[in-house]
This record gives sequence, structure tokens and C-alpha cells, in this order.
Amino acid sequence: MKLFKGFRIALHALLSHPIRTALSLVGIIIGVAAVILMVAVGEGAQKEVVKKIQNMGTNLIIVSAGQVKTIGGRSRQVSIVTTLTPRDAMAIASEIPGVGQAASTQGKRLALKYETQSYTTQVVGTTFNLPEIKNLSLAEGRFFNEDEDRMMARVAILGPTPAKNLFRNTNPVGEVIQIKNVAFEVIGVTKEKGMIAGQDEDDQLFVPLNTAMKRLMNVTYLSQIYLQARGIEVMKPVERELKNLLRERHRLKEDKADDFTIQNQIDILEAERETTQSFTLLIGSIAGVSLLVGGVGILAVMLILVRERTNEIGVRRAVGARRKDILLQFMMEATTLSIGGGIVGILLGLLGSMIVRYATKWPVSLSVTPIIVSFGFSFVVGFFFGVYPARKASRLDPIEALRAE
Repeated sequence: MKLFKGFRIALHALLSHPIRTALSLVGIIIGVAAVILMVAVGEGAQKEVVKKIQNMGTNLIIVSAGQVKTIGGRSRQVSIVTTLTPRDAMAIASEIPGVGQAASTQGKRLALKYETQSYTTQVVGTTFNLPEIKNLSLAEGRFFNEDEDRMMARVAILGPTPAKNLFRNTNPVGEVIQIKNVAFEVIGVTKEKGMIAGQDEDDQLFVPLNTAMKRLMNVTYLSQIYLQARGIEVMKPVERELKNLLRERHRLKEDKADDFTIQNQIDILEAERETTQSFTLLIGSIAGVSLLVGGVGILAVMLILVRERTNEIGVRRAVGARRKDILLQFMMEATTLSIGGGIVGILLGLLGSMIVRYATKWPVSLSVTPIIVSFGFSFVVGFFFGVYPARKASRLDPIEALRAE
């Protein structure tokens, strides 16, 4: 009963100045809402990244020509060399037992044309087994076979983005497009995969490797080799064997740096996770500052309340209220402020998460943990910043308090 009565008195005191109370809660509300919203977006992004990379296969190893560095979660090629060749891919597949399959690729952005429509996309020359290695699925038609690659057939498989830009909502299978003024028959369309490791998997077109290298790009070297390891447990040994084999084939001396870069899906996944975690941590830190600002607001309001209610404190002490009763009363008012701000912040954070999910189509993952943590932190902030005003009120001399105007 005492707690209920104390809570009622605290609520009455705070609601007697609603604008002042509301302004003091702005920091708490913004901090809690920001924590919930940003953690939801960050966790959603992490889960989406994991899902996409797992869809490509966790036992995928990528050998790139030249040096590749991951910057901001995106893989960027910082140097280009011409030493990686189809013969390297054949040697890897035959000499390294831990490798199940190897698919060579060479890519270049080229202009596509269909009737009056034109579009520039990444044209990827590759081998027939790429879909199995990268878990590439088709929405329409089929992928080319080994004979079509060997015979330099002019066939193409469109990604969803160029298919949409060239053919709108019609099925492109069986139609003829122009790639660098060379006619190609469209035999398939891939399913949507989205962005993976900074690369748009939907904005590309696949043609047979020999066709791309000899008819479109006039090159004899590769940009990448995709390898399918026989299991996650053999990936590290495979990487060591890969490095030794390629250095030997490229005749690199001990003092020479590698002219290739080896990556695997686990490394890419970790890089993506680190990026999203850093972003979430940054926003969480900003939200934490907002909560501290809210705590300062609570401190200011409580000090004003103590000053305004000095006479009331004197009267209550005169009729028998103990110091701990006064301390408890003002602590309840401070925590009521922070709890109220925390509840409003949680509601705004949940509402904001739903708005982001439906308005922007960003992946959002709501969980109980950030709600509990942010609410608990708001309570702690209110408690911490309420201690000083409450102690100041409880230590007022009753006679001096009654004399105060």
C-alpha cells in the first residue's frame, strides 16, 4: 500500500508539470527507441548476409587474379594481373584432392541490346558447372552445357536485373540479344539472389567461357576461379595447397608477393558480420549518449522538484515522515520518469522498426534482448541520476524546510 501510495504521489507530482516532464524524457525516449531500431536493423542485416552466403555454399573458395581487399564489407580488386589461366583451374581440380570442382570465370561490363532497349551489365564468361558450385538456380530455361562451351556457342543466361530492363515483364527465353554487336540466344534467367559481399548477383549475364574470351573480350586469362571444397573441414588445407600450387605454376620466387588472392565464404561472412556489428555498435553508442542526456534531464527535473516542494518536505518530516521515506519518495519519482520514458521509447522503437521493414523493405529482426537491455539501462539511468536529488531532499532540516518560501 505504501508503494502504491508513493507511486500515486510521484505520478501526481510529475503530471502537474506535463511539458517539463515530457521534455526531460526526450533523451531517454530517443535513446531507447534508437537502440531497439538500430539493433533490429543490424541483426536483420546480419541474418540476411548469413542467409545469402549460405545460399552460395559455405564450402566455396574463390581465387582472384591480383590483389583483392575487403573494404567496408565489399571485396575490391586493387591490382590486375594476367597470370591466372584456365590451365590453372584444370591443375587445381586434378592435383588438389580436397577440391571437388572448379569453375573458371572472366567478366567485363558490356552493353546489351534487344530491339530498341539497351542496358549495360557484367558479362561473365564461365564454365557449365558454375551453377552447382555457387548454388545458382534458374527461374526460367536452362544453363549451357559442356559441349556448348567447347563449341563457343552464342547462348546467354540473363540475371533478373538485365532481364527486367531489356524485356520488362515478358519471358526472354528464346529471344535474341546483341552483346557487343554479336547475336546471342537467351536460354535461361537466374533466380534473384541480391547483394553478396558487395557484388550484385542479379545484375549480370552468363555466357560460355570460350565464347566470352574469344568472341567478346579477346583475352587468354581469367579474373576468378570458383572452387567447391569437399567439406568445410578441408578448406584450410586446400587453401595452403592452392597457394603452393599457384606460386609454383606462376614461377614466383620466395621474395615475390602472390599474384592472386584466395578467399572463402567463411572469411567473407566474418567480414560482413564485422561491418554490420561495427555499425550497430556505433549507433548503440550514440543511443547510449542520448540515454545519458536523458539522465541529466531527470537530474535537473528532480532538483527543481526538490526546490519547489521544500515546504511539503518540511510538513511531512514534521508529522513523522522519516528520512528514508522522503528518499524513497523522490527515488520513486525519478525511476517513474525513466520507466515512463523507457516504455514510450520501446513503443517508438517497435513502431519505427515496423515502418522501416514495410517502407524500405530492409531486413529487420526484432528480438527481446535489446528491448530488455535498453529498458533496464533506462531504469538504471533514472535510478543513478535520482540518487543525488533524493538524498538532498531527505537531508533537509525540517525547521529550515518549513521556513522556506
